[in-house]
Amino acid sequence: MKALVFNTFGGPEVLEYAEIPNPVIGPNEILVRMKAIGLNFADIYRRKGNYHLAGEPPYILGYEGAGIVEEIGANVQGIQVGDRIAFADVPYANGELVAVPFEKAIPVPESISFNEAASVMLQGLTAHYLTRDSYVVKKNDVVLVHAAAGGVGQLLIQMVNLLGGKVIGLTSSAEKVVVAKEAGASKVFLYKDDWKKQILEATNGKGVDVVYESVGSTLQDSFEVTRIGGTVVFYGMAGGDPALVDPRMLMDTSKTLTGGDLWNVLTSREERVARSSELFSWMHVGKVRLAEPTTFALSDAQEAHRYLESRKSTGKIVLIP
Repeated sequence: MKALVFNTFGGPEVLEYAEIPNPVIGPNEILVRMKAIGLNFADIYRRKGNYHLAGEPPYILGYEGAGIVEEIGANVQGIQVGDRIAFADVPYANGELVAVPFEKAIPVPESISFNEAASVMLQGLTAHYLTRDSYVVKKNDVVLVHAAAGGVGQLLIQMVNLLGGKVIGLTSSAEKVVVAKEAGASKVFLYKDDWKKQILEATNGKGVDVVYESVGSTLQDSFEVTRIGGTVVFYGMAGGDPALVDPRMLMDTSKTLTGGDLWNVLTSREERVARSSELFSWMHVGKVRLAEPTTFALSDAQEAHRYLESRKSTGKIVLIP
């Protein structure tokens, strides 16, 4: 099969589209012919060598995608050849064929395209647990969403609105302000402006109930715009490592700092299927809408990586084998 591989860490130029042996499935696995593969910043970090990566050289990126079952292991029940499935946490996804453990195979209804399924697995399930587990969004909560025009950001905005909250977004350009507002944010401010002052003014000096913090370097700023007794959910550091948090500040302000990691909630196939099914149902009836993904051929992944690193994208990037 053809796959995207690399032998040394570095920039996009280390990626090669090469012929490698087909994966051999075990008794509890299924072989999936990929139709769409999600590209994420984690793939960038892995390519650079500063994020955990499975296997030995030649490395294969990718942990998310969707396709058609081509072969099933001897112990697999409930899945047949020809079924449409997606997955959120299976390595070596940047290939034409992927061996997927049965417990991580998520059925995809006919109403959801492969591109949509590959777009929503990691980002959609992340937004789902952030609003249901890390902090349970309640009616009338005022919620600050960092990187509001990004893939997770747009989904967070829609899910907060579904749960009765109101979103203030932060983003980096006037074009992205439009994207965040179209997703449903009531107000959107720019990082280059005095956004802390703007948020406090928008909340009559009180501050927001919860911040979904994905930038990292803005963690202290996020606390400054959170109300007394409010919560900051830290789940990413796209802008760099956060400063250390003084626990005395948390005590004095009764504020809560909590973290979020998708793998801590996707603990069983039942969890994966249940959460994905709710996502798919919201998408089917139009309660959650995905921006059309930007697509690249898997063979053009160098260019896709450059585009993602440019931070010009406002939605998902999907690789097509």
